[in-house]
Amino acid sequence: MRAHGLVAACGALALCLALTEATNPGFVVRITQAGLDYAHQQGIAVLEKELAQLKLPDISGDFRIRHVGNVRYEISRLDLRSFHLPYSRITLVPSLGLQVAISNAFAEVDGNWRVKIHFIRDHGSFDLKVENIYIKISLKLGSDPSGKPTIDTSDCNTRISNVRVHFSGKFGRLYNLFHSAIESRFRKILESEVCRNVINSVRSELQPYLQTLPVTARIDVMAGTAGIDYSLVGPPTVTSQSLDVDLKGEFFSLAHRSTVPFPPLVLNLPPEHDRMVYFGTSSYFFNTAGFVYHAAGVLVFEITDSMIPKGFDFHLNTSTFSAFVPQLEMMYPNMMMKLRLSAPSAPFLNIGPGGLSLKPVVDIQAYAILPNSSLAPLFLLGLTGNVSAVINMKSNHVAGNLNVGRMKFSLKHSDVGPFQVRTLQSIMNIVASNILLPRLNERLEKGFPLPLPDRIQLYNTLVQFHQNFLLLGADVHYQPREGR
Repeated sequence: MRAHGLVAACGALALCLALTEATNPGFVVRITQAGLDYAHQQGIAVLEKELAQLKLPDISGDFRIRHVGNVRYEISRLDLRSFHLPYSRITLVPSLGLQVAISNAFAEVDGNWRVKIHFIRDHGSFDLKVENIYIKISLKLGSDPSGKPTIDTSDCNTRISNVRVHFSGKFGRLYNLFHSAIESRFRKILESEVCRNVINSVRSELQPYLQTLPVTARIDVMAGTAGIDYSLVGPPTVTSQSLDVDLKGEFFSLAHRSTVPFPPLVLNLPPEHDRMVYFGTSSYFFNTAGFVYHAAGVLVFEITDSMIPKGFDFHLNTSTFSAFVPQLEMMYPNMMMKLRLSAPSAPFLNIGPGGLSLKPVVDIQAYAILPNSSLAPLFLLGLTGNVSAVINMKSNHVAGNLNVGRMKFSLKHSDVGPFQVRTLQSIMNIVASNILLPRLNERLEKGFPLPLPDRIQLYNTLVQFHQNFLLLGADVHYQPREGR
């Protein structure tokens, strides 16, 4: 009984550890069948060019013709004039990867021949047509230790149904008698060379291209304080409908990376398939940004009189504020003031079907600027309010814009004696709405980059809000390198 209990305890511990280590993604990239079809078109165009440059080896051998005798032949300088892949499709294979099927492909080859029959020697040229080529390619998806995606060929099979060779020259009809030997050998060579080229293309073209997907992105929304971790948390997941890539989706400090004190939630994307690609961005993703910026101490804003927009009939000085706090004029007559706004805790953003919202808590410390430029504390206000966010996509970035709703102020501490905070409500509303908010939005307008490989542009974008996550959709345009 004791042994069984020990085994059970170990099993329970192992299960707990496994569950603890399981990590939900903070960001999911979903590629739909439409997106795969587009990528497939681009890939087939590259593969067609690669196959058209195949280098085929010379062929030589012996063949016996009845009533003629032994024939020694050599086929050389094989030139693959063209290789066409008119029909192909890409298929999602759940739990395995992707499969590309190419049918009715055809190619044309030119070359030289040389023949020896007894003491007779002859040479010339030939045309060879290859038809009904079928190619099946299986692709395995994964991730490397750095969190970048990987792809490799797990299987390749080429089958050629029809090869026709025609010799020209003085005795062309005679040499056409042993065309079957040439066709058989050529079929085997081409079937082998096609798959070898496919495997090389995947490793030399496709795999390096996938490696251009950034696993980290540096952003300058808040003075280069943070980056985004876009590394894969596991191999891509393939279903019958789409290909999902789970990313860590977490902001981190460029100076000192620390553990985020809250876990990511489960992120279940809806079955949307109208766009080529979707990005599921959880509330965890945005809230790690707030955590990092708050820990770095950059959620601090100072407002002086020079920042007040022209047209506002007040100044940030004790003369203006003495109308609401009479004792200021006596204690600090006719002095300029400074307001220091800071967040006592990291802002927490909520995402729901109605949009993005947060209820920030802000401390506003007012100072008088003394003649020697030192600061004298006046009072500390607490601000709470309702803020909504508008999200848009532009230039492969996601940008935001905040709108402030009702704000409430409270007096947390006063160095100038008691006063009624409500009398300051209107002037503080102006400060928050017309000075602080535009500066925040100026930074948020820069946005953050989406995880995309090189030479990809998004268009036909959409933004949807769901419980605990934001869904971004788009179609894709790939811009090949010049000369490709």
